[in-house]
Amino acid sequence: MRNTDRPAVLRLLTHARYEILPTATIEAKVLDAVPTSVPLTVTASPSMGLERTIATAERLAAQGYTVVPHLAARMVSGRSELEELVGRLQAAGVTNVFVPGGDAEAVGDYVDALSMLEDLTEIGRPFAQVGVTGYPESHPMIHDDLTVQSMWDKRRHATYIVSNLTFDPAVIKDWIHRLRLRGVTLPVLLGIPGPVDRAKLLGMATKIGVGDSTRFLAKQKGLMARLVAPGGFTGESFLSKCAATVGEAEANVTGLHLYTFNQVAETEAWRQDWLSRLQG
Repeated sequence: MRNTDRPAVLRLLTHARYEILPTATIEAKVLDAVPTSVPLTVTASPSMGLERTIATAERLAAQGYTVVPHLAARMVSGRSELEELVGRLQAAGVTNVFVPGGDAEAVGDYVDALSMLEDLTEIGRPFAQVGVTGYPESHPMIHDDLTVQSMWDKRRHATYIVSNLTFDPAVIKDWIHRLRLRGVTLPVLLGIPGPVDRAKLLGMATKIGVGDSTRFLAKQKGLMARLVAPGGFTGESFLSKCAATVGEAEANVTGLHLYTFNQVAETEAWRQDWLSRLQG
């Protein structure tokens, strides 16, 4: 990494948030290893149910964390349930949500993220921050033209974009350039994995459910092989190679979204170690 890129990496590491899955043990792991200054995003999966996501978010918020629950649109039945969820999250002090379409079959009115985002806008934009997914690479189940159109449509209802995992810094550079050329100016959080232990990653795949794991791995082509291969992909090498791109003001990359796979202690230790090296 060039010395000129160090400030950009330092800035992003300082503005990082951790994605966690709402398993039975994650709250204890978070309380033990993650300072309350680090925001947490809580995923939603069909096997665990949306209630697990909301309840985990409520409890962590009560412990002083800034929590960003995933409101997977296809897991919400309609406006009535959405308003109930909004009320619970507001009561918990939640001001930021992430709205993916979700991998479940639609249980009600919302067939995609956009339809629920429109309802959130209609009921008064109850959250100061609303995140949506960006796809630097092709989505396995959605044509590129549709993801581009969807991003354009969502920009009126969202306040930021989280990039899905990719392993190619050139892909990130091209995607951000295309976003800006198309007039999508929302800030981007760059999605990268933290340090991953092979055995723990395989164990997590079983905890989130076979169906969820299959869908996840289908969306993340080559993820397992790349993350666990000796000398293979690491978040540090990827971010170093992206530094020149994310450091450009026009890119408007404002932070990191770290996929922890619930290895929060390892992720926080890694982040602090890299911060100390950059500041030293």
